[in-house]
Amino acid sequence: MKTKNRCSWCEGNEIYEKYHDEEWGEHVKDDKKLFEFLILEGAQAGLSWLTILKRRDGYKKAFADFDVEKVARFTENKIQKLLLDPGIIRNKLKVRAAVSNAKLFIEVQKEFGSFYNYSMQFTGGKQIVNKRKKVSDIPATSLESDAFSKDLKKRGFKFVGSTIIYAHMQATGMVNDHLTSCFRYK
Repeated sequence: MKTKNRCSWCEGNEIYEKYHDEEWGEHVKDDKKLFEFLILEGAQAGLSWLTILKRRDGYKKAFADFDVEKVARFTENKIQKLLLDPGIIRNKLKVRAAVSNAKLFIEVQKEFGSFYNYSMQFTGGKQIVNKRKKVSDIPATSLESDAFSKDLKKRGFKFVGSTIIYAHMQATGMVNDHLTSCFRYK
């Protein structure tokens, strides 16, 4: 029985394969999902994405099902409780950044109508479809992620360096970096 041709980075790990097959690169227009990925990508800084995927349910529970309005209202007491939660990465800078970023995310929504509208300005309003043949062809950053990151930082967002933002763009389908041989490419 022939298996699916996938991007090689996910092969051999069931969690990665499921994530790749069902989510990675899917064009996300929903602000709740965009906020989720912003939190998760920031939490991933310095760690493997697999570490975060294994804790995704913990993040969902800890961060109010990624309800940006609720997260923006987290108090210092709530932050201290989160720092004791084994279901997430208990890094105080990352947890505080998630709460602060929630407040800024709401400001962006008010200014642009949605975070989606805001983010798509960095790709000219359309998905960037690359034609990568091997994983080593995929860059860690792009001119678009550089500009997106720079603007987020200017607005006060934390844990939004260009590498993190490029990963966010890939995950949410702003960029299609599936290999051309992958069944998900088209």
